[in-house]
Amino acid sequence: MRKQSSSSDIEIKIHTRGNENPIRPSNGNSTAIWQPFPHWFPWLTPAFVVVNVVLFIITMFINNCPKNSSRLCVARFLGRFSFQPLKENPLFGPSSTALQKMGALDVSKVVHKHQAWRLITCIWLHAGVVHLLANMLSLVFIAIRLEQEFGFVKIGMLYVISGFGGSLMSSLFIQSSISVGASGALFGLLGSMLSELITNWTIYANKLAAMLTLVLIIVINLGVGILPHVDNFAHIGGFISGFLLGFVFLMRPQFGWVSQKSIPRGFGRGPDKPKHKPYQYMLWVMSFVLLTVGFTVGLVMLFRGVDANDHCSWCRYLSCIPTAKWSCKEDLVYCLSSQSDSRLNLTCQGSGKTQVYPLTNASEAKIKELCMQLCH
Repeated sequence: MRKQSSSSDIEIKIHTRGNENPIRPSNGNSTAIWQPFPHWFPWLTPAFVVVNVVLFIITMFINNCPKNSSRLCVARFLGRFSFQPLKENPLFGPSSTALQKMGALDVSKVVHKHQAWRLITCIWLHAGVVHLLANMLSLVFIAIRLEQEFGFVKIGMLYVISGFGGSLMSSLFIQSSISVGASGALFGLLGSMLSELITNWTIYANKLAAMLTLVLIIVINLGVGILPHVDNFAHIGGFISGFLLGFVFLMRPQFGWVSQKSIPRGFGRGPDKPKHKPYQYMLWVMSFVLLTVGFTVGLVMLFRGVDANDHCSWCRYLSCIPTAKWSCKEDLVYCLSSQSDSRLNLTCQGSGKTQVYPLTNASEAKIKELCMQLCH
């Protein structure tokens, strides 16, 4: 948009293509500046960052490594906020037990104990400082611009629903370990940027270069997910959800359409044209149907205890590709346990190590955590 002035009046017009008619003041000395789209103040994205940081601090408070861990904690000067041993958690964070208490995604609890809320709570938790910093920096760089252009309601819903979609796909394919992190929601934002570019194709300049750049970024980030210990199924599920949601939430009027209510008084307008193009409506309907069907089928499969790997033998390679440098097999550990009075005896079956802990009525999660510490 540009503004041209003369001594008697001001002409405000939109850059046009072809035979589009600019919007002009019919008379008078109007100095109003008209903008085709509202510009929102991005407060929700910083709020999401604060929520994630606060929940991580609470998780570390509950973790209390000096009290609950038998091994030497990292950064002990932090007191109860010190980190678990790096062999247990190399990301400088809490134990799996603390994450489970806070709402990490644990498929067995979701299916057998009806804790479906974990599909949402897990996207606000992080496994360590490294994990938290990486995700929050990505959130700020990606979400600020989207919130400025589309508002906090649409971007907030897109973030949460994409995170849910990532959790749902992860729970169908990875059922033997817990999962946390905002990566699924972040990939949803990336996916929505791609679909927003497609559905609003007519209003952008340099769109081909923008699309190639965006696709390259997405491919690189998904490629990182084939490394071991990275939940790429959450990334893929979040991306697909966000891609479809972008067609639903981020559809804009076609180039040249102007709402009669938005035109300042004294401005004329060219001939009327439809607000959206037919292909935009088609993409909206198709995406909404696919999302509804996909979430419904996924939830039914999950609560019936279906392991999606049984129906897709090659899908495991989407999350990890074994090479000579690393293995994709999970490091499963097993321990023999016995409880007597106020003592818990654990023996690691792999190494034969035995340890006695002064615990009474230890929970299953606590025994699993101690077993992992003992066997590594």
